Order: sequence, then C-alpha cells, then structure tokens
Amino acid sequence: MLYRKKTRKALAVSAALTVGLASLGACGTGADDVGDIRLRTVTIGVDAPLAGPLAESGKGIVNSVHLAAQQANKNQTVPGVTFKIKALDDRAMSKLGKVNASRFVRQPDVIGVVGPLNSRVALTMQRVMDQADLTLVSPGSTNPVLTLGSDWLTGHTARPYKSYFRTVTTDAAQGPFAAQFVYKELDKQRVFIIDDEEAYGLGLAATFESEFTRLGGTVAGKSSISVGDRNFTTLAGQVASSGAEFVFCGGAYPECGRVSRQVKAVSGAIPVVGGDAMYEPTYMDVAGDQAEGDVATSVGAPVEIVHSARSFVTNYKIAGFSTPPGTYGGYAYDSAWAIIEAVKTVAAHNGNTLPAQPRAAVAAAMADVTFSGVTGPVSFDKYGDATDKQLTVYVVRNGEWTTQRTGIYVN
Repeated sequence: MLYRKKTRKALAVSAALTVGLASLGACGTGADDVGDIRLRTVTIGVDAPLAGPLAESGKGIVNSVHLAAQQANKNQTVPGVTFKIKALDDRAMSKLGKVNASRFVRQPDVIGVVGPLNSRVALTMQRVMDQADLTLVSPGSTNPVLTLGSDWLTGHTARPYKSYFRTVTTDAAQGPFAAQFVYKELDKQRVFIIDDEEAYGLGLAATFESEFTRLGGTVAGKSSISVGDRNFTTLAGQVASSGAEFVFCGGAYPECGRVSRQVKAVSGAIPVVGGDAMYEPTYMDVAGDQAEGDVATSVGAPVEIVHSARSFVTNYKIAGFSTPPGTYGGYAYDSAWAIIEAVKTVAAHNGNTLPAQPRAAVAAAMADVTFSGVTGPVSFDKYGDATDKQLTVYVVRNGEWTTQRTGIYVN
C-alpha cells in the first residue's frame, strides 16, 4: 500500500525536469521508442564493502537491491523502464568510496545509488554525488553530521547536501536510546567509553555519553582504539581499574567483539554495549562465550514483528541468495525502492517517459517519496533523514541475539 502525502513538490520536480526536456526528441543511451512509450534501461548503483570483515553485510545489501530491481521489473512498477544494478566495492574505505562515487557519476545511465554502509565512506561520497545531482540513499550510515551538518550537537542544523538521503534512523537517537536502556533498565551508572576514531564510532559514543551523563551516569574512563586492532590488554586493565560497570563500544563488531573477550578475561562478566555495527551474528564468533549478556541497539524493529517484511524474507529466500540479508538488507531494499518510486514520479510528471537527463528530477522527487516498505513506513524529513525512528535493544542470550525492547527515543 502506498501512503501518499497531501502535498507534493510538483513544481520542484517539474523545474528539475526541464534539464532534460529539450533533448527528448533524441533517443538517449539505453532507450528505444515504441509507439508513444520510451522503453529505457536505467541503473541503480550500489556502494558497499564486498571484501574484508564487513563483506557479509555488504553482500546482503547488494542482494537486497538486486531483489528490489527484480521485483520492479517483474511488476512493471515504472512502465517502460527496466532497472539493473551495478555494485562497487568500497571495502569500508573512504578513499575507495570517493573513487566509486566518481565512477557512478561518469556512467550516464546511473540514476541513483544505494549506499554506503559506513558513515566515514558517506562523508567522502556526498559532495561528488551532489555536484552531479545524483541521489545517494544509505541503508546504514547513521552519523548525524551527514544530514544535519557539523554543528548539529550545538543545536545548529543545516542540511549539507540535497541529494543525500537515508532509510535508517541516526545516532542522534540511537546513542541516547542505548543510554536510557542501560541506565534505567539495567541500573548501571558507571561506564567506560571506547570509540574507534571513525565517524560512526565517534558520533555514537558522543551521543551515548551526552544522554548517559544527563541521566546522572558517570564516565569512569575513556579511550580510543583503531579499526583492525586485536590486542586490548592495556585497555582491559584500564577498564578493570576504573570501576566501570560496563563498557560502551563505539565501533563495529570485529573490534567490539575482541574488546568483550579481553575485558571480561580481566574484569569478569562486565557487559559490553554497542550499536547497530555491533549487532551482527558474527559478533559471537569474535567474542565467543564471553559475549553472553552483551547489549546492542540496532535500527528499526525485528523483521519477525514487521508485517511488511514477510514478503521480503520470502522473496529473498526464493531468489536463492547465498548470503543472508543481514541487519541492513531490508533498509537496502527500501533505499532502492525509494529511488524506484522517485523515478516513477518523474516519469508520471513527464508524460510517462523519462527525460534524457533525469538525475536532478529524481533527486527532487525523493523529498516526497512515501510508501509502505520492508522496514515500515518510508518517507524523509527536510534533512533527508528517515521519518521512522524505531530502534531495538538486543541482548546476547545462549549465544544468540535476543530481542529485549523496541521503541523510539524520547527526550
């Protein structure tokens, strides 16, 4: 079911369409005129880590975008338009993300891009994409800076790039949500905070600390680690001597899992708390039996309680992908579908055809995209952020992530 807003920015879309209207008489790349319908193939790009420790998450993202394109083509969601995808590997590296952004920009049939997973990669892609009016929709980048600007913590918000959107909620909500759970429901008041010095980890740790101290909690110590670190012996000693009741780990599952194993070897059953980058099945492979009792927040609600996710799960299985969709698969599907809906809007405003250069029109149409997605209702606020702010707390029980609580952050 499609949820429609009462007002659409028809004038903005129409204005953007004029970029390509003058050249409609000539047949563009990948287009064939049949009767009064222009048959056209367009590409949805995907940027994700397809090698390295986050490869499984990246492959789940790519598979989910593939599925969205397949469903759109099968159902002729945009009559006359066929979608294909092109996936590029960023290996969770900023410099590769920037290179990939340029490659997408240079490929004229790319109409929008899903990705990246990592906030630090998104920071290098945004400007390149925006200068080309090429839509970028992330299923996993949660740093508030990406949409609210670098001064958002001071209350001064300004959207840096009009072509950037995301289908996940941000760390402006996730960090405080975790802080409230630990302080109020686990009754823990002393924390040792760790960050991995990356955009995601720094932002998540900062928002957690702000809310935790506001509630009355105490920061017993702080330290930074680096992505790829394996030896946390010194850190484990610092945590033990600090008297902290738990560790907050602003980082991804490989490092947080090792922190959990090594800290508990010194301090006993002290839990490690983290965010969505820690909430991965493979976290237990890294942390081992020491993972028991660890806590992670993640975006959205569990798929088993989201009615709209059932068909996605079924179709994903039918498609026969060898890698599971993972935490971000549903968001990747919805990110791709948001681009498809924007393309549909652009075509509808242009006599059921696409202009030769539709990128600016698609970016403008994204602002009013709204539909019932895999992850729930999908739409974007004035910053390009998802309007659905649901989050879930998971706790490791008997070697598996188990759902503890789903809700939204309330200040």
